[in-house]
Amino acid sequence: MEHLTTFNATGLAAAQVAKRVTTDGPNDVPETPFSFPKAVLARLWEPSAWILEGALVLEIILGKTVQAGFILLMLLFAAIDGAIQAKRATTVLQSLAHQLTPTVTVKRDGTWQQRPAKDLVVGDLISLNRGDLVPADAEVLTHPLELNESSISGEANALTRDPGSTIFAGTEVLNGHALATVTQTGVNSRAGKTISLVNQSSSPGHLQRLLGKIIGYLALLDTVLAVILIGVALLRGENLITMLPFLAMLFIATIPIAMPSSFAVANSVEAKVLSQKHVLVSDLTGIQEAANLDLLLVDKTGTITANQPQVVQFTNLSALSDATLIQLAASATDPRHPSVIDQALRAYAAARQLTALVPQRFIPFTAATGYSSATVVTADTTFNLHLGGYTKLSALLSDDIPITVDFAAGRTVALTVNDALAGIFVLQDQPRPDSATAIQTIQHRGVQVMMLTGDNVRTAQAVAQQVGLTGQVVSFDHLDQVADPHQLAGIADVVPENKLAVVERFQQLGHVVGMTGDGVNDAPALKQAEVGIAVANATDLAKRAAKVVLLTPGLTALTTILDSGHRVYQRMMTWTITKLSRTAELTLLLTLGYLWLRHIPLALNAMILVAILNDVVTLVLGTDHTITTVQPEHWNLRRLSRLAGVLAGSWTIIGLLLMAILSASGIPTGQLSTVLYVYLITSAMLTILMTRTPHHWWQSQPSRPVMVAIGTNLALTIGLALTGWGVTAITVTLLVSTLVGTLLVSLLLDIGYVHLQRHDAL
Repeated sequence: MEHLTTFNATGLAAAQVAKRVTTDGPNDVPETPFSFPKAVLARLWEPSAWILEGALVLEIILGKTVQAGFILLMLLFAAIDGAIQAKRATTVLQSLAHQLTPTVTVKRDGTWQQRPAKDLVVGDLISLNRGDLVPADAEVLTHPLELNESSISGEANALTRDPGSTIFAGTEVLNGHALATVTQTGVNSRAGKTISLVNQSSSPGHLQRLLGKIIGYLALLDTVLAVILIGVALLRGENLITMLPFLAMLFIATIPIAMPSSFAVANSVEAKVLSQKHVLVSDLTGIQEAANLDLLLVDKTGTITANQPQVVQFTNLSALSDATLIQLAASATDPRHPSVIDQALRAYAAARQLTALVPQRFIPFTAATGYSSATVVTADTTFNLHLGGYTKLSALLSDDIPITVDFAAGRTVALTVNDALAGIFVLQDQPRPDSATAIQTIQHRGVQVMMLTGDNVRTAQAVAQQVGLTGQVVSFDHLDQVADPHQLAGIADVVPENKLAVVERFQQLGHVVGMTGDGVNDAPALKQAEVGIAVANATDLAKRAAKVVLLTPGLTALTTILDSGHRVYQRMMTWTITKLSRTAELTLLLTLGYLWLRHIPLALNAMILVAILNDVVTLVLGTDHTITTVQPEHWNLRRLSRLAGVLAGSWTIIGLLLMAILSASGIPTGQLSTVLYVYLITSAMLTILMTRTPHHWWQSQPSRPVMVAIGTNLALTIGLALTGWGVTAITVTLLVSTLVGTLLVSLLLDIGYVHLQRHDAL
């Protein structure tokens, strides 16, 4: 082991730790509590708010205090709504962050322990290995470490920190293995905060990118219509100043400004559900992408198998006794960060009452070398040992030794003694009892499962058959020759560095890829995959790169991720199609109504009420009942546009007919505006009911919060229309006629909409 003379090799005592916690506090920074007033004020100082605030000032100047009051109501609603959504998402994300706090290997009272990073104090002796996040500022003591310091420097280039150097909290250990002494913790560290694995700001998913395009189209449509309205007003010699508040509201009401917070809430609701089922979400886009998942790449070891290998065969190729050789192999394992292979070899030795010797020198296994190294000195002999993969070690040796080992029986680990091949251990890892059932369930959801393993083709094929994966297993070197990926059950001879190439290849073929992983070298592939999944025993780097973290072993939990993804998909489909159809309907009715009637047919107050009441339902859509499918979903701009277009076109035509009938009947302008307001709210609520289910809307019951929101909107609309508060009062007959007519139209429209959905799904 390292020669520990310049620092306390036994670590701190419990009494010292307790004292330093009292003086320095825990190794974290108290979270700034969410401030609702600040969140509201922040939303009153942004571009969308500035448009409304300009309209508010203009109405005050024009002396229209009632209209100014309604604009103020819209401003406050938008700000409070956004703050509510932000608080809900923040609460869930902070809860997940606490569960994803890293652990650290620390020496206390002479023994190595696994402790939460927040428990560290100044002076603690910690062990850092590849894949760890540095939990506090520390001084490197024994060996160089290769670090990624982008979290503090912004530069992603790997840097080497030698013994005596200071390393900082939040940086990542890319390679190496060393002891370090903690120098600063918590608020005193350079990072100034405990590391959280929750990636709250992530790249947008497929849905956000798609809707980003739609927002651009809506903004372009609004601009074109605004130019038309202004041009016509100029030709008619009308006062442009009086039109400006309407133009401002046109942009506010049509562009989905609340989209980011609506998505965050929809995803965070499911993130909370998943956390209760032992699945933690570190990137919210991973949930919605799960609905589109059609290919799942699964690590054999630790996911399909139990990752508890046992030695099933031992071959002695040396003149040493079996007992000596087994003891030497155990001595070349890592005592501080034992891998499952190390644990299996130590267990094999312990079963024979053999104890590992303490090496004078030890270099742990790295992926770059492929083996660990140790020097063991006994009373009469010095042994220079290498322990690692047979292929790697045999390539270093010049001797051609005939081997009588069945390499297809399992994983082979070789031991060299003084640069001579001395022994070979064969380890087997049995499939988990639940793997076959879990794989079958996932495949029934339309997701192809493909196994990745470092084993040879013969061994991998046997495991694939055991767990019900049908098809051929090919070597990674022959992957480019595969014409149809659906014929594959697995890919063999895969080293961790190959996994990124595998993910990218299948993405290039048009698949939405999920992947499970646990190691440092899995991190790039986990980050690249649309649904990167870190398994229960994953390193901190793998968890940071992944979008989802499993807290229980095996594949069973993956079906819950698929379920959550489909629920988010359905709720966002409802939100998206409803928003697009309502946007087009409102825009077209106002524009065409102005060109025809020579005035904007909807009063500003009514327009504000339409915007507010429509958005109220989005507050509770995340709670709605859903009908999930058993096949991957696909976000398609043409399909979305077609579905929304049918609804928007139909409602617009009916709205124009309604205006024509009212105008021909000599209904005053104020009452026409109120009838149109009632029509817009009622048609919007019915559109929500239609788009939330693939069946007829009267066959599927919404959740109670959604029913309450829709019922409240309709009740408020009816009350305002009858009392004349904020809008012109209309008669009961006119109100009932509008409501009944809209309901009857929805029944006919729903029949066509359901047929269109089923046709598009084929």
